[in-house]
Amino acid sequence: MEVSVIGSSQAKLGASDLASREVGLCNPKNNFRFLNDRVSFGRNIRWKKAEIRFTLRALQTEPIREEKKRSESGTRSKTVDGVRLFVGLPLDAVSYDCNSINHARAIAAGLKALKLLGVEGVELPIWWGIVEKDAMGEYNWSGYLAIAEMVQKVGLKLHVTLCFHGSKKPNIPLPKWVSQIGESQPSIFFKDRSGQHYKECLSLAVDNLPVLDGKTPVQVYQSFCESFKSSFSPFMGSTITSISMGLGPDGELRYPSHHRLPSNGKTLGAGEFQCYDQNMLSFLKQHAEASGNPLWGLGGPHDAATYDQSPFSSGFFNDGGSWQSTYGGFFLSWYSNQLITHGDCLLSLASSTFGDSGVTIYGKIPLMHSWYGTRSHPSELTAGFYNTANRDGYEPVAQTFAKNSCKMILPGMDLSDVNQPKENHSSAELLLAQIMAACRKHEVKVSGQNSSESGVPGGFEQIKKNLSGDNVLDLFTYHRMGASFFSPEHFPSFTEFVRSLKQPELHSDDLPTEEEEGAESTVMSHESSVSMQAA
Repeated sequence: MEVSVIGSSQAKLGASDLASREVGLCNPKNNFRFLNDRVSFGRNIRWKKAEIRFTLRALQTEPIREEKKRSESGTRSKTVDGVRLFVGLPLDAVSYDCNSINHARAIAAGLKALKLLGVEGVELPIWWGIVEKDAMGEYNWSGYLAIAEMVQKVGLKLHVTLCFHGSKKPNIPLPKWVSQIGESQPSIFFKDRSGQHYKECLSLAVDNLPVLDGKTPVQVYQSFCESFKSSFSPFMGSTITSISMGLGPDGELRYPSHHRLPSNGKTLGAGEFQCYDQNMLSFLKQHAEASGNPLWGLGGPHDAATYDQSPFSSGFFNDGGSWQSTYGGFFLSWYSNQLITHGDCLLSLASSTFGDSGVTIYGKIPLMHSWYGTRSHPSELTAGFYNTANRDGYEPVAQTFAKNSCKMILPGMDLSDVNQPKENHSSAELLLAQIMAACRKHEVKVSGQNSSESGVPGGFEQIKKNLSGDNVLDLFTYHRMGASFFSPEHFPSFTEFVRSLKQPELHSDDLPTEEEEGAESTVMSHESSVSMQAA
């Protein structure tokens, strides 16, 4: 039985005038209704310069019977059953310089807005370079604990992402003491064929080597996770319901194969293999000698293209090229297995550490959809996924997630093939379908994210498509709160998106009248700007 409310009530968002101005919300164009715990409301929203005010008006006072399924017409309800919607907080929600909350009032008001909208929770990135910045084993969780308290107070859930990588925008490097070690031991970082190091995460080849002042990176990650578990114990299993384990660049299980963009700003290449640091070469040499082909251990493929070249400008990725040779199979298997072993190690660490905390563990893999329409799938190969026209490279990845009872996060739920450039034979939709098929086969639950924070044409419709039908996900995280998120160009569309997920088709009595729709006003001061950095 649905609950109805007689009369009207008002809920103020934001602790002060400044809070409202910092959020910079706008008035959605269409009438806004959502079901939350089966409470059905209409709304008349008034935005004022000094404050944000929602007026909720009950639509009816009688219990509503559930609508019959329209089996005759085959029309599906707009409800996407079981999908929990989260919104990512800004990447720099906690300041790198002073470990305090950036734009605390704006975030507090934004949390209240999301709660009113019917969003279940928010995702919080927690950075290794902020918490353990100055010295090994010295943790400062204060800024992140303050955010957890804010989220708990509002009544939202919290998905935490543990980031063991750095970021260029916003600028959040690795811990200072790790970077200092890297200055004298650059082999702790990935290295490409030209000798350039990638310094925003550690090479997976050092996972179990004592390169961090006598400790291995895995030991350091474990201590970090244990400290997090202890410090956030009041929130674990209640406010904090899930944790993503950082697995590599941008938190994803992959090599940093695309970290150097070409000078023309267009990513036409397929990236480069990242196997040239001292430790990766040592492992490759051992593997080649064990296989009886020591010359194969001298380095990566010599005939692979560079970052800004078409992958087919050299021989390796061409049809009939080296990727199909015995050597190609040897190298690509080794390169991929190194990545999978790394993922297995960190997912196992997370599962064992948090297994008794009442939270779900996630890991994220990339959607390397460029060149998917070719036989060799070069972008996936350089990123570490041995996936070609003749081989499924995602089954062993799904098996690893299943082994550790972890769920998989897939980005790119907003990408449609029709909007992808034709010159690089991209197919985000087909790749997403392949990965999800592997997950279904191995009973791995999938959660989704959007890839573009600035929005793409038809993005919301593509997300809804991926959340329905056979692609049922249990959780979707929309990235990310910030200036553009609450802008008048974006927030009304997001509001409609949330409504379409939360609300079944309304009875005719529930629909707004033409007069109500025509009476919508759009009042937004130029001063209602967002001071949060768009992340």
